[in-house]
Amino acid sequence: MNRLRGHEQRPWARAMGNGHGQRPGKDGTVTGELMHVALAAGLFVGSHFLLSSSPVRSPLVTMLGEKPFQGLYSLIALALIIWLAMAYNAAPFVAVWWPPIGLQHVSLTVMVFAAVLVVGALTTPSPTAAGTDAEALAARGPVGLARITRHPMMWGIGLWGISHLLANGDAAAMILFGSLTFLALAGPLAIDAKRRMALGRIWEGYARQTSYIPFAAIAAGRTRFVMGEIGWWRLGLGVLVYIALLAVHPLLFGVAPWPM
Repeated sequence: MNRLRGHEQRPWARAMGNGHGQRPGKDGTVTGELMHVALAAGLFVGSHFLLSSSPVRSPLVTMLGEKPFQGLYSLIALALIIWLAMAYNAAPFVAVWWPPIGLQHVSLTVMVFAAVLVVGALTTPSPTAAGTDAEALAARGPVGLARITRHPMMWGIGLWGISHLLANGDAAAMILFGSLTFLALAGPLAIDAKRRMALGRIWEGYARQTSYIPFAAIAAGRTRFVMGEIGWWRLGLGVLVYIALLAVHPLLFGVAPWPM
């Protein structure tokens, strides 16, 4: 999404009354102020780290149970991401810099890798994902994309955020995509710490065979790249998802994703 090119044609901007998407809020909840974007982004990111920290998570799980806690966690995250999206849509367009056309092409290329990583993560069980049998999966060892990075989903989201940062130079976009990129790339450090505490030696053995940084374990000789485990169908599906996203982007966001 490139607000630098398309901020005046956004459907929500027209609905809110002016070309820059600034809504004259009456109740002061979500208005066209950048402060609301920053506040929503800060609470969204902060809530993830706070609720996943042991001093907060452990007593809540003891009191509520694991599944109710996960439900509460998800509801809070959903409410905050909706608020963040509303604040972003209502924010004024304030240009910080103007991305050159070359960076916009790079942005589209980065999105291909993001789509493949997300598809691969969704179709490959991982001990780093929530709701899985982390102990059994870690004992089995890394498979497929996990040989490249043990956090393919987070890297996919991170690359998605980086892609949009490359293509957008307005303040609201930099706050939104910057915060989501930070959460995606810093979050795995907290996930690793929790898995290490919960699984001990099983996790240590798993972690030695993979890496947080993509391809680091392969380059160090701790594991090997096995294309057969990834599957060409995952790559193909990821590319199809990427093409579909390009096609629906103007319909969903009112902005063409390709450079103009």
